[in-house]
Amino acid sequence: MSSIIEEEIPESLDGERLDRIVSLLTEVSRSEAATMIASGGVTVDGTAAPSGKVRLKTGQSVTVDLATLPVEQLPRPDASIAVDVVYEDDDVIVVSKTAGLVVHPGAGHTGGTLVNGLLARYPEIVDVGEAHRPGIVHRLDIGTTGLLIVARTRRAHEALVAMLATHAVTRRYTALVWGRLAASVGTIDAAIGRDPRDPLRMAVVASGKPARTNYRVERTFSDPDVSLVTCELETGRTHQIRVHLQATGHPVVGDSSYGGARAPLAIGRPFLHAGGLEFEHPFTGEQMTFVAPLPADLSTILHRLEP
Repeated sequence: MSSIIEEEIPESLDGERLDRIVSLLTEVSRSEAATMIASGGVTVDGTAAPSGKVRLKTGQSVTVDLATLPVEQLPRPDASIAVDVVYEDDDVIVVSKTAGLVVHPGAGHTGGTLVNGLLARYPEIVDVGEAHRPGIVHRLDIGTTGLLIVARTRRAHEALVAMLATHAVTRRYTALVWGRLAASVGTIDAAIGRDPRDPLRMAVVASGKPARTNYRVERTFSDPDVSLVTCELETGRTHQIRVHLQATGHPVVGDSSYGGARAPLAIGRPFLHAGGLEFEHPFTGEQMTFVAPLPADLSTILHRLEP
């Protein structure tokens, strides 16, 4: 499985230093990014970058080889991190992530992540996939709860990544959003990239990567005016559901990054839960279906709403 990241510099990162850009793209610290650059693991427009101090322009191409990540910074096992395993076999693991748990180490989160807990329970995944996030084939944001697939073997990682790329995995999310969508069923088809005003956020931008989210309104409420929505991902862009729903004018309740943190439903995190997962096992051919109920904090909010 390739450990190469390639990215064209968007307008939001025009004029930024290379070490900061590498840090954003790989979710490692600036110092780790500088080490990768110094070791020759980063190229700009096909040429090895001489220094992390170089400032880049919109349209330039950056390639990062994650294999050059400093070994001492790779995640270590941590048995104190609880891992809620829903299913496991020799190749595939399905876990249910809790709110506040980061999936893998990155800038600002060098330990205490799901990956650290997984390595303690399944040490064999250390060489599966990308070195800084072994076993991981897709992610959930820190505030999002629910189901996540983990590859236990190299062959499973390769197969699952390919399945996600061809939309052979159904990922179903429950979201509570502000207001009422114009149509009860629909598809949001809008490219997502770095927000031109804030490179730490994502936004619907013409120069972004293709992104499609299918949705269905399940229930509406009047006090306050919110809607319970089921979303299915066709693509897996960073913050995709949150960005798409904000773009429709209906941000996810509790989402402080994308306009959803409002009274009277200040819940401290986005009301977003990965409650459904379906895929064909890559080797047995068995149809795998998993459902995770809403966690207690979101369920409590839902029960308080007036129809």
